[in-house]
Amino acid sequence: MEKTELHIRNKHNAGYDFDKLISAYPPLEKYVKPNKFGSISIDFFNAKAVLALNKALLISNYGITYWGIPAQSLCPPIPGRADYIHYISDLIGSDKKNVKCLDIGVGSSCIYPIIGCAEYGWEFVGSDTDSESLENAQKIIDNNEVLKGKIELRLQNDSSRVFDGIMALNDFFDVVICNPPFHNSQDSADKSGLRKLQNLKKCKVDKLDLNFGGKSSELWCEGGELGFLLNMIAESSHYRNNCCWFTSLVSKESNLDLLCRELSFRDVADYGTISMKQGNKISRILAWRY
Repeated sequence: MEKTELHIRNKHNAGYDFDKLISAYPPLEKYVKPNKFGSISIDFFNAKAVLALNKALLISNYGITYWGIPAQSLCPPIPGRADYIHYISDLIGSDKKNVKCLDIGVGSSCIYPIIGCAEYGWEFVGSDTDSESLENAQKIIDNNEVLKGKIELRLQNDSSRVFDGIMALNDFFDVVICNPPFHNSQDSADKSGLRKLQNLKKCKVDKLDLNFGGKSSELWCEGGELGFLLNMIAESSHYRNNCCWFTSLVSKESNLDLLCRELSFRDVADYGTISMKQGNKISRILAWRY
């Protein structure tokens, strides 16, 4: 098991215990075999194998009995998603009770609410612009007793808005979390996916396998990640009394300077970044409050 550099409370810090995972979800076994380095693993280019691994992780570690996502929906890497939740817990206080969290872009997997409910007993509101994604997330909630009554889903009818139409005047959230779309167009998303796949496989790839690669609303929006987050910051000022901390993942490090400069121009009480590391990958959380 290859050690990663995840949050100290992350259940996946020691890597994957495949014997335990197979015991929890036997269908995973047919995908587990030695890789080219001699380590026991799965083929992460095989969508069915990744889906089986996720099911095993959720059953084994988070008390989930049913989970699934539609084809072409984003299949989340659970250790990294868990890290975001754990670092947010540190931000608001890991011993804080009765936490309510707003997940912008909850997606069909409902992954952040699942982990937040299991690890800390938080309650969630999850928003999304895609009604089919919300239907699948609701199915996950309805089929897991541990999630019932803890997660409310809301449809965002205007894809150009973040909080408008989602936050009610009487809402209060301890924290907002968000994993924004990265690209500014479908073409950009497709080309980036091809480049990433070719770099990983170290060979020419003519066609991107979209199975579990992500729906358009998950991958791109007008203005890309930077445009989305600038809009999120602008709208957050109208809801300063409805939330303690606003946060988002920031994939592109070069966006941070402009985002922090934008926050410095506004009357926020505090802002900053939190770094997360998983293997060679470094990601960042931007956080601010009024």
